[in-house]
Amino acid sequence: MPHLPDDDAWLLESRRAIGDRVRVERLRQNRTQESVFLAAQVGRTTYQGVEAGTVDARTSTLLRIARVLGVHVSDLLR
Repeated sequence: MPHLPDDDAWLLESRRAIGDRVRVERLRQNRTQESVFLAAQVGRTTYQGVEAGTVDARTSTLLRIARVLGVHVSDLLR
């Protein structure tokens, strides 16, 4: 069986990468966090956690954010 990286470190790195992609797209569109989380109907704390990579976001949350940003959810997860 291959050796896998520590789950916590791997998950943290992955969540941060997703958050970075969300933030980059939001800033590219010159939008505020507030405009995105309100349009996505996601709580402020949840949205900020997604961007920071500290929240284990639900699929529905990522789908809502992607829709508001006008990107496919796979663009955030790649």
